[in-house]
Amino acid sequence: MPVITCVEDLRLLAKKRVPKAFYDYADSGSYTESTYKANTSDLAAIKLRQRVAINVEHRSTRTTMIGQEVSMPVAIAPTGLTGMQWANGEMLGAIAAEKFGVPFTLSTMSICSIEDVASVTTKPFWFQLYVMRDRGFVKELIQRAKNAKCSALVLTLDLQILGQRHKDLKNGMSVPPKLTLANVIDLATKPVWALRALTGRKTFGNLVGHVKGGNGIVTLSQWTASQFDPTLSWDDVAWIKKEWGGKLILKGILDVEDARLAVAAGADAIVVSNHGGRQLDGAMSSIQALPAIVDAVGHQTEVWFDGGIRTGQDILKATALGAKGSMIGRAFLYSLGAMGEAGVTKMLEILQSELDVSMALTGTKDIREVNVSNIIRT
Repeated sequence: MPVITCVEDLRLLAKKRVPKAFYDYADSGSYTESTYKANTSDLAAIKLRQRVAINVEHRSTRTTMIGQEVSMPVAIAPTGLTGMQWANGEMLGAIAAEKFGVPFTLSTMSICSIEDVASVTTKPFWFQLYVMRDRGFVKELIQRAKNAKCSALVLTLDLQILGQRHKDLKNGMSVPPKLTLANVIDLATKPVWALRALTGRKTFGNLVGHVKGGNGIVTLSQWTASQFDPTLSWDDVAWIKKEWGGKLILKGILDVEDARLAVAAGADAIVVSNHGGRQLDGAMSSIQALPAIVDAVGHQTEVWFDGGIRTGQDILKATALGAKGSMIGRAFLYSLGAMGEAGVTKMLEILQSELDVSMALTGTKDIREVNVSNIIRT
């Protein structure tokens, strides 16, 4: 086992251990991937302000997100097909997040179901919802999340139309997925992954039993592709808020006008996000969009950040620009694909350590005191 010191080490390990089609599914953006790349490069361009001779003993990364205490301002983002990175991956990720003291968000398009995750956790997790044409099914998912005692609903708004990702098409990860010769050959080089997969869930757990024609991943993928709803409107958001009745987080906000509409719709938090660069290629990076949205609505609702976080310093930078929390997607998938539950724990430990050390070297004792004075924007 190599020495793991950073998220990049976990990414490289996951690339070796996870079949190419599933690794590329996690590690890809749409079209030219310019927005995907900008998410990380624009974060890197922000410099930290070094301070000295300040008492930074007894530091704390603890804070709250929508009233929930967290060990650091981080939540695991909803990610699709997570259980294909490591068998039963959503369950393992939820266990690791709960032990570490950060929220876990389960995707509608998860391999493990809402009930699966509820069976292995003792504290409430969050559920992410896509608005589908079948509003009856949407209502059913909301009720299942209530039954599982989920403490927040994360409504993703930026997937009315599925963005094209070239890697997925070339790997046969189109909808429906195709079993190509290249995929079969690659799978033969990942026997440990294949053996582990035999014992895990193998289809979209939240959709099983609902779709006519079977529960196979191909059938469910076809159904889902036909269900993403281009008619989604703020009236639908109001309906979902009423049906849910609890904390509502709106994810996929990249524009100030949309942020104001999200606040008007009663969002308890909004997530500044471009879907990891997987939807509109050429959109601005999340970190570029964050300051203006914080200025516009940060006094009315919690503004969170999502997109490009690979280090604890990235969390510090987003916090300095006004984010009250950050969501971690790809770093979570890399860590899960690399080492399962232990990998997720390692990733969270790395991020917290990097955040803590960087706070100290910028002269800050408490994450809640971080502000724009901690950074230098060039």
